[in-house]
Amino acid sequence: MKGTPVTIKDIAKALNISISTVSRALRGMPEIHESTRTAVIKLAEELDYQPNQLAKNLAKSRTKTIGVIVPNLSYYFFSAALNSIEEAAMQAGYSVMVCQSNESYLREVTNIQNLLRGQVEGFIISLARDTNDYSHIHKLMRKEVPLVLFDRYADEIEATKVIVNNKEAAFKATEHLLENGCKKIGFLAGPPNLLISTQRLMGYKEALEKHGIAFSNTNVFHTDFTQDNTVIKTLEMMSTLNPDGIVAVSDRIAFSAMFALKQKGLRIPEDVAVVSFNNEPICTLLSPTLSSVSQPVQEMGTEVVRLLLRQIENEHKLPVETKILETNLIVRESSARK
Repeated sequence: MKGTPVTIKDIAKALNISISTVSRALRGMPEIHESTRTAVIKLAEELDYQPNQLAKNLAKSRTKTIGVIVPNLSYYFFSAALNSIEEAAMQAGYSVMVCQSNESYLREVTNIQNLLRGQVEGFIISLARDTNDYSHIHKLMRKEVPLVLFDRYADEIEATKVIVNNKEAAFKATEHLLENGCKKIGFLAGPPNLLISTQRLMGYKEALEKHGIAFSNTNVFHTDFTQDNTVIKTLEMMSTLNPDGIVAVSDRIAFSAMFALKQKGLRIPEDVAVVSFNNEPICTLLSPTLSSVSQPVQEMGTEVVRLLLRQIENEHKLPVETKILETNLIVRESSARK
């Protein structure tokens, strides 16, 4: 079968069952025994079976369902994006099946497999923190399953995506601290493999260099997004760098960093100014209130649905698109130094 497309006939022959049984198993028909259905689906995955256009069209007319995979719905950004996605999908007559990867690559792969078995017509995905192997995404693309990535993506995946200009946003946030008198600015980053963190780090670096300050990797501290790890990294930054400003890659990291600074008896922003990303509602409830880059999360959710439905409802494969949305730095007490 190597070099030629795998067919239902090939799967039936390999499992010694009828072609009609394979067809019904792939369509999830209830009369097929669970063990048979599992064996058929497993082999179809292993052989990279791609259903023909007629089968895909039949599926489309049957489900009107979109699969959405996000890293974690406890993150404000993703819960807000999901609200917008569900609203836009509902208005178009589609329902949404939602899965969380919980930042796990393996769980992300499993989510995709489960949603495919649920016969979703397309995917909206934001990549997990631990994802650095993209073969599961490339497999979807080979099968021509409609797909849109948002917020978190990878340059190795040539798929339609909706993103913000992370580098430019971080440049503005860092420059804001410099213009407010900060001389030594640390960067609390996410995991090294996370592209949005890397892009924001690039913006931070460019802002420093524009203002004649040499960039050093020793001023960058990578966190895993958990509170305990962020507190440890913040205290490590204070003991080795002793900055007067911090750019945090997300509000969740900034919350933990501010907690650590207060534990050390440091004043914000007088001793250390802080700015971050996402502009979560709680930013206005903190003391001091937190300066943060606002992302157009509602617009992002609406746009990913629009681009996905274009693929689903078009008979021909569409060219890859990249939609870049604008951000806005909201200045509050945490960075407004006198």
